[in-house]
Amino acid sequence: MSTLCPSFCLQISLRNLNMGEEKEVMSHVISNPSFEVETLHQIGQDSWFQVGLVLTTTVNCAYALGYAGTIMVPLGWIGGVTGMVLSTIISLYASTLMAKIHQYGEKRHIRYRDLAGFMYGYRAYAIVWGLQYANLFLINIGFIILGGQALKAFYLLFREDHEMKLPYFIIIAGLACVFFAVSVPHLSALGVWMAVSTFLSIVYFSIAFALCLKDGINAPPRDYSIPGSSSSITFTTIGAAASLVFVYNTGMIPEIQATVRAPVVDNMLKALYFQFTIGVVPVHAVTYMGYWAYGSKSSSYLLYNVSGPVWLRGLANIAAFIQSIITLHIFASPTYEYLDTKYRISGSVLAFRNLSFRTVVRGGYLAITIFLSALLPFLGDFMSFTGAISTIPLTFILPNHMYMRKQISSLQKSWHWFNIVFFSCLAVAALVAAVRLIAMDSKTYHAFADL
Repeated sequence: MSTLCPSFCLQISLRNLNMGEEKEVMSHVISNPSFEVETLHQIGQDSWFQVGLVLTTTVNCAYALGYAGTIMVPLGWIGGVTGMVLSTIISLYASTLMAKIHQYGEKRHIRYRDLAGFMYGYRAYAIVWGLQYANLFLINIGFIILGGQALKAFYLLFREDHEMKLPYFIIIAGLACVFFAVSVPHLSALGVWMAVSTFLSIVYFSIAFALCLKDGINAPPRDYSIPGSSSSITFTTIGAAASLVFVYNTGMIPEIQATVRAPVVDNMLKALYFQFTIGVVPVHAVTYMGYWAYGSKSSSYLLYNVSGPVWLRGLANIAAFIQSIITLHIFASPTYEYLDTKYRISGSVLAFRNLSFRTVVRGGYLAITIFLSALLPFLGDFMSFTGAISTIPLTFILPNHMYMRKQISSLQKSWHWFNIVFFSCLAVAALVAAVRLIAMDSKTYHAFADL
């Protein structure tokens, strides 16, 4: 069992308590956020480079294959490129704020909600917990949809009978995620899978970039005008802005930082600088190339647009499918950590109790995710909605307010208040736009639609 800052941790071993006593202790911990909560997942074991790969994987996931359609098409060349660059800079700034307050009040806070509870009390603890898990749940839905789209695109390379619908592929992708979730106990255990994920990202980005370049050279002049009426363009622009926030941010910086070795802040900053320099190059490259090649016809899944050798496109789709499984596990890890700690699941992955627990509990969580993914498979909508309801508050609003707890100048406080007000307004506008988009798509597509 891993613990943090022994001088501040509870001097109680839950392992020696009966169920009634354990509930009493956990209730005391949750109602008194000044205490650090124990975790059965590994803490402080990973190098900054492995954490950098985790962060880079979240950026270079197969979601990026949709940015040409979901960001560039609604914003155009000027708005899209400007938005991508500004979002990179602003996201790096916001992430470094979170990294610098990981050790606040002489404590290391391994969960976002623990940090919020320590600073503001139980109400903030509960709100952040709710926002974060809503954020991660919606992201997981998107990944299962994405995995299903990749499998469907692979299937259509060889058969055009459309007997297999998207919901079937979503179910297959979800079952693969269940198998992976049962096999990999925690975030640090990804180990070699991070190298696999990086390799797969290189594969589908390289293939997508090359095929887009080929198609763009051979294609007639493209239409780069922003589609829609003046009123709809306003809403799609706001929705795209929310998607820009989603591109580089996880909403779980403290949980990822919990795995890094000491010195915690310095190593996390190294990982973030790696993510926002080398790590963002593939995202920008494939997004701009995809939009250049197909213009306003760019798809929310770029591999639907490309043409070229069947085996090459098939390889890219399979790479995107497998990488989506790995990345989903990263975003689901805070949920798994909470459940494993609550029910004291540790030890060998193959131990019967642990294996059965992971199968039933993680499988049940993913079963709900699979059902909702198949029911409403609107990937772009989820990006906008997730960015509005949780990613913006967790990534930009709360970190700026938290950082003001440090000893800073009045000018710095004014800057942070400006950020809070600006991103609060953006979150409200983005939420309205996202709800409108979902309502419109709900009229266009029926439940369990084959997109």
